[in-house]
Amino acid sequence: MRVQTEEWRRFIPGIRMYKGKKTFFYNGEKLWDDNGVWLIHDEEERQSWEVIIVLPGVEVIPEFTFSGRKKLETVIMADSVRRIKNGAFIHCESLKFVKLSRNLEYIGNYAFSGCKCLPSIFIPPSCQEIGKRAFRYCRKLIIFLVPQETQLGEGVIEDTALIKASPFEIDASGEYETRFNENVNEWIKNINRTVDDEFALHRACSSFNPITDVLYEIIKREGLISCNKKNQIGITPMQYLEANPFAKHIDQSLVMKRYILEMMGEAV
Repeated sequence: MRVQTEEWRRFIPGIRMYKGKKTFFYNGEKLWDDNGVWLIHDEEERQSWEVIIVLPGVEVIPEFTFSGRKKLETVIMADSVRRIKNGAFIHCESLKFVKLSRNLEYIGNYAFSGCKCLPSIFIPPSCQEIGKRAFRYCRKLIIFLVPQETQLGEGVIEDTALIKASPFEIDASGEYETRFNENVNEWIKNINRTVDDEFALHRACSSFNPITDVLYEIIKREGLISCNKKNQIGITPMQYLEANPFAKHIDQSLVMKRYILEMMGEAV
């Protein structure tokens, strides 16, 4: 009964402890006025939030709504969210995990800029556009999965681990010239695409809808060595799988066990 109560409370807006973390369950209410004055929650309260869960029904996260939340580590969005506006999560310096809406269409300018602890982000196929410098100064960002059709703005990954691992010339601050922007954006989208398809497992593990049987068939074809093969930015398929917020239903150990048992001639 306690578990049922806890799960039910997930859909109630407000602030409370959830799984040991100070959590804000956001229902889309307006938090500040047009002059930037906060209407509810004082500064001390806002700075205590460690998790933000955007509740079902919220379609838009307004500009700068959660900017500068110093303790914020986790953001989980309901699939109703379609737009994240400019600077919505800018300078959330402790942010480490983000699960975006499956129906997200737009990420605004500087939306996650300055989230310097964020190591990965997986953009859903529904996303049509990511604004300029949306992930600038996300200095640990190395895994950045973007659909081919998504339009990327200028300087989306400036001063990130990813641009530093790229073949492009950057200055000491991790920035690159505007004339290289189109080439950088194309490179981002094609990191795991090669003529000989050597990174098929990387793509399967980082996909928006990873399927256990697909992973298994690739491993069966290419061998266990493929699980630890690094791509051009030094990431293995299993690192993609572990970071992928849309792959939590896949148990790596069971996939490996299935492969080993079949190779030994035992029933699976």
